[in-house]
Amino acid sequence: MKQIIEIGPDRRLTAEIVKLVAEDPKVEVALTKRAKNKITASRKVVEKIVKEKMVVYGVSTGFGKFKDKAINEKDTAELQSNLIRSHATGVGAPLSAELVRAIMLVRLNSLSQGYSGVRLELVETGLKILNSGVIPVVPAQGSVGASGDLAPLSHLGLVLMGEGEAWFGGERLPGGEAMSRAGIKPIIFSSKEGLAWTNGTAFMTGIASLAFEKAKHLLDVADIACALTLEGVAGIPTAFDERIHQLREHPGQIKVAEHIRALTKNSKLVNKFPQRIQDSYTLRCAPQVHGAVRDAVSYVEKVLERELRAVTDNPLIFNEPPYALSGGNFHGQPLSISMDVLKIAISGLGNISERRTAKLVDSATNEGLPLFLIPKEKAGLHNGFMIPQYTAAALVSENKILSHPASVDSIPTSANQEDHVSMGSIAARKALEVVQNAENILAIELLTAAQAVEFRDPQKLGQGTKKAYKIIRAKVAPLTHDRVLHYDIVAVQQIIAGKKLAKILENQTANGAKKSRN
Repeated sequence: MKQIIEIGPDRRLTAEIVKLVAEDPKVEVALTKRAKNKITASRKVVEKIVKEKMVVYGVSTGFGKFKDKAINEKDTAELQSNLIRSHATGVGAPLSAELVRAIMLVRLNSLSQGYSGVRLELVETGLKILNSGVIPVVPAQGSVGASGDLAPLSHLGLVLMGEGEAWFGGERLPGGEAMSRAGIKPIIFSSKEGLAWTNGTAFMTGIASLAFEKAKHLLDVADIACALTLEGVAGIPTAFDERIHQLREHPGQIKVAEHIRALTKNSKLVNKFPQRIQDSYTLRCAPQVHGAVRDAVSYVEKVLERELRAVTDNPLIFNEPPYALSGGNFHGQPLSISMDVLKIAISGLGNISERRTAKLVDSATNEGLPLFLIPKEKAGLHNGFMIPQYTAAALVSENKILSHPASVDSIPTSANQEDHVSMGSIAARKALEVVQNAENILAIELLTAAQAVEFRDPQKLGQGTKKAYKIIRAKVAPLTHDRVLHYDIVAVQQIIAGKKLAKILENQTANGAKKSRN
Protein backbone atom coordinates (compact mmCIF):
# COMPACT_ATOMS: atom_id res chain seq x y z
CA MET A 1 0.00 0.00 0.00
CA LYS A 2 1.40 3.39 -1.03
CA GLN A 3 2.23 5.76 1.82
CA ILE A 4 0.74 9.23 1.40
CA ILE A 5 1.99 12.31 3.25
CA GLU A 6 -0.36 15.29 3.30
CA ILE A 7 0.85 18.88 3.55
CA GLY A 8 -1.03 22.04 4.38
CA PRO A 9 -1.83 24.44 7.23
CA ASP A 10 -3.56 21.62 9.13
CA ARG A 11 -0.53 19.30 8.98
CA ARG A 12 2.82 19.56 10.75
CA LEU A 13 5.89 18.99 8.60
CA THR A 14 8.93 17.69 10.51
CA ALA A 15 12.53 17.00 9.64
CA GLU A 16 11.76 13.30 10.03
CA ILE A 17 9.03 13.53 7.37
CA VAL A 18 11.35 15.50 5.09
CA LYS A 19 13.94 12.72 5.42
CA LEU A 20 11.32 10.05 4.72
CA VAL A 21 10.11 11.74 1.52
CA ALA A 22 13.65 12.60 0.43
CA GLU A 23 14.92 9.04 0.73
CA ASP A 24 11.87 7.09 -0.43
CA PRO A 25 10.54 8.07 -3.89
CA LYS A 26 7.60 5.70 -3.34
CA VAL A 27 6.13 8.02 -0.71
CA GLU A 28 3.47 10.23 -2.30
CA VAL A 29 2.80 13.79 -1.20
CA ALA A 30 -0.65 15.40 -1.46
CA LEU A 31 -2.45 18.57 -0.39
CA THR A 32 -5.10 18.61 2.31
CA LYS A 33 -8.52 20.03 1.48
CA ARG A 34 -7.83 23.01 3.72
CA ALA A 35 -4.58 23.69 1.87
CA LYS A 36 -6.43 23.78 -1.45
CA ASN A 37 -9.02 26.17 -0.06
CA LYS A 38 -6.44 28.53 1.41
CA ILE A 39 -4.31 28.52 -1.75
CA THR A 40 -7.39 29.36 -3.83
CA ALA A 41 -8.46 32.17 -1.48
CA SER A 42 -4.95 33.64 -1.43
CA ARG A 43 -4.82 33.59 -5.23
CA LYS A 44 -8.01 35.65 -5.46
CA VAL A 45 -6.25 38.45 -3.57
CA VAL A 46 -3.43 38.52 -6.14
CA GLU A 47 -5.93 38.56 -8.97
CA LYS A 48 -7.66 41.52 -7.29
CA ILE A 49 -4.30 43.32 -6.97
CA VAL A 50 -3.61 42.83 -10.69
CA LYS A 51 -7.12 43.78 -11.76
CA GLU A 52 -7.19 46.98 -9.68
CA LYS A 53 -3.62 47.85 -10.68
CA MET A 54 -2.38 48.15 -7.12
CA VAL A 55 1.33 48.83 -6.65
CA VAL A 56 2.70 45.66 -5.00
CA TYR A 57 6.33 44.59 -5.03
CA GLY A 58 7.03 41.76 -7.45
CA VAL A 59 3.49 41.76 -8.81
CA SER A 60 3.26 45.12 -10.51
CA THR A 61 6.91 46.14 -10.00
CA GLY A 62 10.34 44.79 -10.82
CA PHE A 63 12.56 42.96 -8.33
CA GLY A 64 15.38 43.99 -6.01
CA LYS A 65 16.80 47.35 -7.07
CA PHE A 66 14.09 47.44 -9.77
CA LYS A 67 11.43 47.66 -7.05
CA ASP A 68 10.41 51.15 -8.23
CA LYS A 69 10.04 50.09 -11.88
CA ALA A 70 6.34 49.75 -12.74
CA ILE A 71 5.31 46.74 -14.86
CA ASN A 72 2.34 46.79 -17.24
CA GLU A 73 -0.46 44.34 -16.50
CA LYS A 74 0.06 42.58 -19.84
CA ASP A 75 3.71 41.90 -18.91
CA THR A 76 3.20 40.41 -15.46
CA ALA A 77 3.45 36.78 -16.65
CA GLU A 78 6.62 37.51 -18.64
CA LEU A 79 8.01 39.24 -15.55
CA GLN A 80 7.70 36.01 -13.56
CA SER A 81 9.24 33.79 -16.26
CA ASN A 82 12.09 36.25 -16.72
CA LEU A 83 12.71 36.10 -12.98
CA ILE A 84 13.14 32.32 -13.07
CA ARG A 85 15.42 32.38 -16.12
CA SER A 86 17.59 35.28 -15.00
CA HIS A 87 18.05 33.95 -11.48
CA ALA A 88 19.06 30.41 -12.53
CA THR A 89 22.77 31.15 -12.12
CA GLY A 90 23.87 28.26 -9.89
CA VAL A 91 27.24 26.58 -10.29
CA GLY A 92 29.00 23.54 -8.91
CA ALA A 93 28.07 19.89 -8.65
CA PRO A 94 24.37 19.00 -8.87
CA LEU A 95 22.64 18.12 -5.62
CA SER A 96 21.74 14.51 -4.94
CA ALA A 97 18.22 13.30 -5.69
CA GLU A 98 17.52 13.08 -1.95
CA LEU A 99 18.45 16.70 -1.35
CA VAL A 100 16.38 17.90 -4.33
CA ARG A 101 13.34 15.99 -3.07
CA ALA A 102 13.79 17.46 0.41
CA ILE A 103 13.97 20.99 -1.00
CA MET A 104 10.93 20.45 -3.24
CA LEU A 105 8.87 19.21 -0.31
CA VAL A 106 9.81 22.16 1.90
CA ARG A 107 9.03 24.67 -0.88
CA LEU A 108 5.65 23.12 -1.63
CA ASN A 109 4.78 22.93 2.05
CA SER A 110 5.43 26.65 2.46
CA LEU A 111 3.24 27.47 -0.55
CA SER A 112 0.52 25.14 0.77
CA GLN A 113 0.00 27.34 3.84
CA GLY A 114 -2.01 29.75 1.69
CA TYR A 115 -0.17 33.03 2.11
CA SER A 116 1.81 33.15 -1.15
CA GLY A 117 -0.86 34.02 -3.71
CA VAL A 118 -0.02 31.26 -6.17
CA ARG A 119 -2.50 29.25 -8.22
CA LEU A 120 -3.44 25.78 -7.05
CA GLU A 121 -2.21 24.60 -10.47
CA LEU A 122 1.36 25.63 -9.63
CA VAL A 123 1.49 23.67 -6.36
CA GLU A 124 -0.14 20.63 -7.95
CA THR A 125 2.39 20.69 -10.80
CA GLY A 126 5.19 20.77 -8.23
CA LEU A 127 3.63 17.77 -6.47
CA LYS A 128 3.40 15.86 -9.74
CA ILE A 129 7.12 16.41 -10.27
CA LEU A 130 7.90 15.28 -6.74
CA ASN A 131 5.70 12.18 -7.02
CA SER A 132 6.74 11.18 -10.55
CA GLY A 133 10.46 10.72 -10.04
CA VAL A 134 11.50 13.79 -12.06
CA ILE A 135 14.58 15.22 -10.31
CA PRO A 136 15.50 18.76 -11.39
CA VAL A 137 19.24 19.36 -11.82
CA VAL A 138 20.11 21.91 -9.12
CA PRO A 139 23.70 23.18 -8.81
CA ALA A 140 24.82 23.30 -5.19
CA GLN A 141 26.33 26.78 -5.15
CA GLY A 142 24.98 30.26 -5.76
CA SER A 143 22.68 31.19 -2.89
CA VAL A 144 23.61 33.87 -0.33
CA GLY A 145 20.61 32.96 1.81
CA ALA A 146 18.55 36.15 1.67
CA SER A 147 15.77 37.18 -0.68
CA GLY A 148 15.43 33.45 -0.46
CA ASP A 149 17.59 30.77 -2.03
CA LEU A 150 17.15 32.47 -5.39
CA ALA A 151 19.56 30.63 -7.68
CA PRO A 152 18.86 27.00 -6.66
CA LEU A 153 15.11 27.50 -6.41
CA SER A 154 15.16 29.09 -9.88
CA HIS A 155 16.76 25.93 -11.26
CA LEU A 156 13.82 24.01 -9.77
CA GLY A 157 11.46 26.55 -11.31
CA LEU A 158 12.95 26.10 -14.76
CA VAL A 159 11.80 22.49 -14.83
CA LEU A 160 8.25 23.48 -13.86
CA MET A 161 8.34 25.67 -17.00
CA GLY A 162 9.63 22.77 -19.11
CA GLU A 163 13.12 24.24 -19.27
CA GLY A 164 16.42 23.56 -17.52
CA GLU A 165 17.50 19.97 -16.92
CA ALA A 166 16.20 17.04 -14.93
CA TRP A 167 16.89 13.40 -14.22
CA PHE A 168 14.20 10.88 -15.13
CA GLY A 169 14.49 7.13 -15.41
CA GLY A 170 18.23 7.33 -14.79
CA GLU A 171 18.82 9.78 -17.67
CA ARG A 172 19.81 13.44 -17.52
CA LEU A 173 17.44 15.18 -19.92
CA PRO A 174 16.24 18.64 -20.97
CA GLY A 175 13.58 19.65 -18.46
CA GLY A 176 10.79 19.66 -21.01
CA GLU A 177 11.59 16.13 -22.16
CA ALA A 178 11.75 14.82 -18.60
CA MET A 179 8.33 16.38 -17.91
CA SER A 180 6.94 14.92 -21.14
CA ARG A 181 8.16 11.40 -20.32
CA ALA A 182 6.57 11.70 -16.88
CA GLY A 183 3.31 12.86 -18.43
CA ILE A 184 3.39 16.29 -16.77
CA LYS A 185 2.36 19.48 -18.53
CA PRO A 186 4.75 22.39 -17.88
CA ILE A 187 3.33 25.49 -16.25
CA ILE A 188 3.47 29.12 -17.36
CA PHE A 189 4.21 31.22 -14.27
CA SER A 190 1.55 33.82 -13.67
CA SER A 191 1.64 37.04 -11.60
CA LYS A 192 3.48 36.67 -8.26
CA GLU A 193 4.28 32.98 -8.87
CA GLY A 194 7.91 33.13 -9.97
CA LEU A 195 8.66 35.33 -6.97
CA ALA A 196 6.74 33.04 -4.62
CA TRP A 197 8.64 30.02 -5.91
CA THR A 198 12.14 31.45 -5.56
CA ASN A 199 11.72 33.81 -2.62
CA GLY A 200 12.08 31.45 0.34
CA THR A 201 14.41 29.37 2.50
CA ALA A 202 13.49 25.94 1.12
CA PHE A 203 16.98 25.13 -0.18
CA MET A 204 18.71 25.65 3.16
CA THR A 205 15.78 24.22 5.15
CA GLY A 206 15.63 21.01 3.12
CA ILE A 207 19.36 20.41 3.48
CA ALA A 208 19.27 21.43 7.15
CA SER A 209 16.51 18.89 7.81
CA LEU A 210 18.61 16.01 6.49
CA ALA A 211 21.72 17.24 8.31
CA PHE A 212 19.76 17.45 11.56
CA GLU A 213 18.23 13.99 11.22
CA LYS A 214 21.67 12.44 10.67
CA ALA A 215 23.17 14.45 13.54
CA LYS A 216 20.39 13.50 15.95
CA HIS A 217 21.05 9.84 15.27
CA LEU A 218 24.82 10.24 15.83
CA LEU A 219 24.26 11.40 19.42
CA ASP A 220 23.34 7.89 20.55
CA VAL A 221 26.01 6.30 18.36
CA ALA A 222 28.67 8.48 20.02
CA ASP A 223 27.55 7.33 23.48
CA ILE A 224 27.77 3.70 22.38
CA ALA A 225 31.23 4.23 20.89
CA CYS A 226 32.41 5.89 24.10
CA ALA A 227 31.05 3.05 26.24
CA LEU A 228 32.75 0.42 24.07
CA THR A 229 36.04 2.34 24.27
CA LEU A 230 35.65 2.57 28.05
CA GLU A 231 35.38 -1.21 28.12
CA GLY A 232 38.31 -1.58 25.72
CA VAL A 233 40.68 0.29 28.03
CA ALA A 234 39.12 -1.20 31.19
CA GLY A 235 38.11 2.30 32.28
CA ILE A 236 36.68 3.67 35.49
CA PRO A 237 32.89 4.15 35.71
CA THR A 238 32.97 6.58 38.63
CA ALA A 239 32.78 9.64 36.38
CA PHE A 240 29.32 8.56 35.19
CA ASP A 241 27.76 8.44 38.66
CA GLU A 242 24.37 10.15 38.54
CA ARG A 243 25.13 12.29 41.61
CA ILE A 244 27.95 14.11 39.80
CA HIS A 245 25.77 15.17 36.89
CA GLN A 246 22.77 16.22 38.92
CA LEU A 247 24.96 18.94 40.42
CA ARG A 248 25.33 20.63 37.02
CA GLU A 249 21.79 20.18 35.68
CA HIS A 250 22.60 20.26 31.96
CA PRO A 251 20.03 17.83 30.49
CA GLY A 252 22.32 16.48 27.79
CA GLN A 253 25.08 15.74 30.26
CA ILE A 254 22.70 13.87 32.56
CA LYS A 255 21.37 11.85 29.63
CA VAL A 256 24.82 10.80 28.39
CA ALA A 257 25.92 9.62 31.83
CA GLU A 258 22.71 7.61 32.07
CA HIS A 259 23.44 6.05 28.68
CA ILE A 260 26.99 5.03 29.62
CA ARG A 261 25.77 3.48 32.88
CA ALA A 262 23.07 1.51 31.04
CA LEU A 263 25.43 0.32 28.29
CA THR A 264 28.14 -0.88 30.70
CA LYS A 265 25.77 -2.41 33.25
CA ASN A 266 27.11 -5.74 34.58
CA SER A 267 30.44 -5.23 32.83
CA LYS A 268 33.41 -7.15 34.20
CA LEU A 269 35.89 -5.05 32.24
CA VAL A 270 35.37 -1.61 33.75
CA ASN A 271 37.15 -1.07 37.07
CA LYS A 272 39.49 -3.94 36.23
CA PHE A 273 42.45 -1.95 37.57
CA PRO A 274 41.34 -0.62 40.99
CA GLN A 275 44.68 1.11 41.54
CA ARG A 276 43.82 3.65 38.84
CA ILE A 277 42.05 6.73 40.16
CA GLN A 278 40.60 8.37 37.05
CA ASP A 279 40.64 8.25 33.27
CA SER A 280 41.73 10.89 30.79
CA TYR A 281 39.25 13.55 29.72
CA THR A 282 38.03 11.84 26.56
CA LEU A 283 36.37 9.24 28.79
CA ARG A 284 35.90 11.04 32.10
CA CYS A 285 34.43 14.18 30.51
CA ALA A 286 32.40 12.44 27.81
CA PRO A 287 29.07 13.32 29.50
CA GLN A 288 30.05 16.98 29.59
CA VAL A 289 31.22 17.02 25.94
CA HIS A 290 28.60 14.74 24.40
CA GLY A 291 25.97 16.38 26.58
CA ALA A 292 26.80 19.87 25.32
CA VAL A 293 26.40 18.57 21.78
CA ARG A 294 22.99 17.12 22.67
CA ASP A 295 21.84 20.44 24.08
CA ALA A 296 23.06 22.27 20.97
CA VAL A 297 21.20 19.83 18.72
CA SER A 298 18.04 20.44 20.79
CA TYR A 299 18.32 24.13 19.97
CA VAL A 300 18.68 23.32 16.26
CA GLU A 301 15.60 21.12 16.43
CA LYS A 302 13.47 24.00 17.75
CA VAL A 303 14.64 26.32 14.96
CA LEU A 304 13.84 23.69 12.33
CA GLU A 305 10.42 22.97 13.80
CA ARG A 306 9.52 26.63 13.38
CA GLU A 307 11.06 26.98 9.93
CA LEU A 308 9.23 23.92 8.60
CA ARG A 309 5.93 25.58 9.54
CA ALA A 310 6.94 28.93 8.09
CA VAL A 311 5.88 30.93 5.05
CA THR A 312 9.06 32.55 3.77
CA ASP A 313 8.36 34.37 0.51
CA ASN A 314 7.65 38.07 -0.01
CA PRO A 315 5.27 39.81 -0.21
CA LEU A 316 2.84 37.75 1.86
CA ILE A 317 -0.82 37.69 0.93
CA PHE A 318 -3.52 38.10 3.57
CA ASN A 319 -7.26 37.69 3.05
CA GLU A 320 -8.73 39.71 5.93
CA PRO A 321 -8.53 42.39 4.79
CA PRO A 322 -7.24 41.48 1.30
CA TYR A 323 -3.76 42.88 1.20
CA ALA A 324 -0.11 42.19 0.40
CA LEU A 325 2.51 42.91 3.06
CA SER A 326 6.20 43.21 2.25
CA GLY A 327 8.63 41.87 4.84
CA GLY A 328 11.73 39.75 5.21
CA ASN A 329 10.75 36.18 6.10
CA PHE A 330 13.02 35.00 3.29
CA HIS A 331 16.10 35.97 5.32
CA GLY A 332 17.93 32.82 6.41
CA GLN A 333 19.69 34.10 9.53
CA PRO A 334 17.85 31.78 11.98
CA LEU A 335 18.89 28.77 9.91
CA SER A 336 22.36 30.10 9.24
CA ILE A 337 23.13 30.46 12.94
CA SER A 338 21.55 27.13 13.84
CA MET A 339 23.48 25.28 11.13
CA ASP A 340 26.70 26.89 12.32
CA VAL A 341 25.85 25.67 15.82
CA LEU A 342 25.16 22.19 14.45
CA LYS A 343 28.42 21.87 12.57
CA ILE A 344 30.46 23.24 15.48
CA ALA A 345 28.74 20.85 17.89
CA ILE A 346 29.10 17.78 15.68
CA SER A 347 32.73 18.69 14.96
CA GLY A 348 33.27 18.53 18.72
CA LEU A 349 31.71 15.07 18.80
CA GLY A 350 34.16 13.99 16.10
CA ASN A 351 37.08 15.59 17.92
CA ILE A 352 36.59 13.63 21.12
CA SER A 353 35.87 10.40 19.23
CA GLU A 354 39.13 10.62 17.28
CA ARG A 355 41.06 11.21 20.52
CA ARG A 356 39.53 8.05 22.00
CA THR A 357 40.58 6.13 18.87
CA ALA A 358 44.11 7.48 19.30
CA LYS A 359 44.05 6.37 22.94
CA LEU A 360 43.02 2.85 21.93
CA VAL A 361 45.89 2.31 19.47
CA ASP A 362 48.66 3.84 21.60
CA SER A 363 50.29 1.32 23.94
CA ALA A 364 51.32 4.21 26.20
CA THR A 365 47.67 5.09 26.89
CA ASN A 366 45.54 2.00 26.21
CA GLU A 367 46.17 0.26 29.55
CA GLY A 368 48.17 -2.75 28.49
CA LEU A 369 46.91 -3.40 24.98
CA PRO A 370 49.41 -3.98 22.16
CA LEU A 371 50.54 -1.10 19.95
CA PHE A 372 48.07 -0.56 17.08
CA LEU A 373 46.01 -3.46 18.44
CA ILE A 374 47.95 -6.15 16.57
CA PRO A 375 49.44 -9.12 18.49
CA LYS A 376 53.04 -8.36 19.52
CA GLU A 377 54.40 -11.35 17.63
CA LYS A 378 52.98 -9.92 14.39
CA ALA A 379 53.82 -6.26 15.01
CA GLY A 380 56.08 -4.69 12.40
CA LEU A 381 55.26 -7.14 9.68
CA HIS A 382 51.62 -6.20 10.19
CA ASN A 383 50.45 -2.64 10.89
CA GLY A 384 47.14 -3.39 12.56
CA PHE A 385 45.01 -0.34 13.39
CA MET A 386 47.73 2.22 12.73
CA ILE A 387 46.08 3.99 9.78
CA PRO A 388 42.34 4.20 10.57
CA GLN A 389 43.27 6.82 13.18
CA TYR A 390 45.00 8.80 10.39
CA THR A 391 41.72 8.83 8.48
CA ALA A 392 39.81 9.95 11.55
CA ALA A 393 42.39 12.69 12.12
CA ALA A 394 42.01 13.87 8.51
CA LEU A 395 38.23 14.03 8.84
CA VAL A 396 38.48 15.89 12.15
CA SER A 397 40.80 18.43 10.58
CA GLU A 398 38.49 18.84 7.61
CA ASN A 399 35.56 19.41 9.96
CA LYS A 400 37.46 22.18 11.73
CA ILE A 401 37.75 24.01 8.43
CA LEU A 402 34.13 23.35 7.47
CA SER A 403 32.97 24.62 10.87
CA HIS A 404 34.06 28.19 10.24
CA PRO A 405 30.76 30.03 10.82
CA ALA A 406 28.98 31.21 7.70
CA SER A 407 26.47 33.32 9.63
CA VAL A 408 29.06 35.96 10.56
CA ASP A 409 29.57 36.82 6.89
CA SER A 410 27.51 39.10 4.65
CA ILE A 411 28.12 40.54 1.18
CA PRO A 412 25.65 43.15 -0.14
CA THR A 413 23.77 42.24 -3.33
CA SER A 414 21.34 43.87 -5.79
CA ALA A 415 23.16 47.21 -5.82
CA ASN A 416 22.92 47.47 -2.02
CA GLN A 417 19.14 47.03 -1.92
CA GLU A 418 19.75 43.62 -0.39
CA ASP A 419 22.53 44.85 1.86
CA HIS A 420 22.64 42.05 4.45
CA VAL A 421 22.48 38.34 3.62
CA SER A 422 22.67 35.21 5.78
CA MET A 423 24.84 32.71 3.90
CA GLY A 424 22.45 30.14 5.36
CA SER A 425 22.69 27.88 2.32
CA ILE A 426 26.44 27.61 2.84
CA ALA A 427 25.99 26.88 6.54
CA ALA A 428 23.49 24.10 5.76
CA ARG A 429 25.61 22.47 3.05
CA LYS A 430 28.70 22.50 5.26
CA ALA A 431 26.74 21.18 8.23
CA LEU A 432 25.71 18.16 6.18
CA GLU A 433 29.35 17.54 5.21
CA VAL A 434 30.44 17.78 8.84
CA VAL A 435 27.78 15.28 9.93
CA GLN A 436 28.76 12.83 7.20
CA ASN A 437 32.41 13.09 8.25
CA ALA A 438 31.49 12.54 11.89
CA GLU A 439 29.61 9.39 10.92
CA ASN A 440 32.85 7.93 9.55
CA ILE A 441 34.89 9.15 12.53
CA LEU A 442 32.53 7.29 14.87
CA ALA A 443 32.62 4.22 12.62
CA ILE A 444 36.40 4.17 13.06
CA GLU A 445 36.12 4.44 16.84
CA LEU A 446 33.58 1.62 17.01
CA LEU A 447 35.72 -0.58 14.78
CA THR A 448 38.84 0.15 16.84
CA ALA A 449 37.09 -0.34 20.18
CA ALA A 450 35.73 -3.71 19.04
CA GLN A 451 39.29 -4.76 18.16
CA ALA A 452 40.53 -3.60 21.57
CA VAL A 453 37.94 -5.78 23.29
CA GLU A 454 39.44 -8.82 21.53
CA PHE A 455 42.45 -8.46 23.82
CA ARG A 456 40.23 -8.37 26.92
CA ASP A 457 37.26 -10.71 26.81
CA PRO A 458 34.12 -9.90 24.79
CA GLN A 459 32.09 -12.10 27.13
CA LYS A 460 32.82 -9.70 29.98
CA LEU A 461 31.26 -6.70 28.24
CA GLY A 462 28.28 -4.86 29.69
CA GLN A 463 24.71 -5.52 28.66
CA GLY A 464 24.59 -2.83 25.98
CA THR A 465 28.18 -2.86 24.80
CA LYS A 466 28.04 -6.61 24.26
CA LYS A 467 25.12 -6.13 21.88
CA ALA A 468 27.00 -3.41 20.02
CA TYR A 469 30.06 -5.64 19.77
CA LYS A 470 27.98 -8.50 18.32
CA ILE A 471 26.36 -6.23 15.71
CA ILE A 472 29.81 -5.09 14.57
CA ARG A 473 31.20 -8.60 14.55
CA ALA A 474 28.27 -9.82 12.45
CA LYS A 475 29.67 -7.65 9.63
CA VAL A 476 33.38 -7.32 10.45
CA ALA A 477 35.72 -10.06 11.69
CA PRO A 478 38.47 -9.36 14.25
CA LEU A 479 41.78 -8.27 12.74
CA THR A 480 44.42 -11.01 12.94
CA HIS A 481 46.59 -9.83 10.05
CA ASP A 482 46.67 -6.82 7.72
CA ARG A 483 43.79 -6.43 5.27
CA VAL A 484 42.07 -3.55 3.50
CA LEU A 485 40.32 -1.78 6.37
CA HIS A 486 38.44 0.57 4.06
CA TYR A 487 35.77 -2.08 3.65
CA ASP A 488 35.52 -2.56 7.42
CA ILE A 489 35.02 1.17 7.97
CA VAL A 490 32.34 1.27 5.27
CA ALA A 491 30.60 -1.72 6.84
CA VAL A 492 30.42 -0.06 10.26
CA GLN A 493 29.33 3.24 8.70
CA GLN A 494 26.46 1.37 7.07
CA ILE A 495 25.59 -0.19 10.42
CA ILE A 496 25.41 3.32 11.89
CA ALA A 497 23.26 4.59 9.02
CA GLY A 498 20.92 1.63 9.46
CA LYS A 499 20.20 2.72 13.05
CA LYS A 500 20.55 -0.77 14.49
CA LEU A 501 23.11 0.42 17.04
CA ALA A 502 20.94 3.24 18.31
CA LYS A 503 18.10 0.79 18.97
CA ILE A 504 20.34 -0.97 21.49
CA LEU A 505 20.53 2.18 23.55
CA GLU A 506 16.81 2.81 23.17
CA ASN A 507 16.00 -0.67 24.47
CA GLN A 508 18.65 -0.59 27.20
CA THR A 509 17.49 2.69 28.73
CA ALA A 510 13.81 1.74 28.33
CA ASN A 511 14.39 -1.49 30.27
CA GLY A 512 16.25 0.40 32.96
CA ALA A 513 13.43 2.91 33.35
CA LYS A 514 10.87 0.09 33.52
CA LYS A 515 12.78 -1.73 36.26
CA SER A 516 13.19 1.46 38.29
CA ARG A 517 9.40 1.93 38.28
CA ASN A 518 8.70 -1.65 39.42
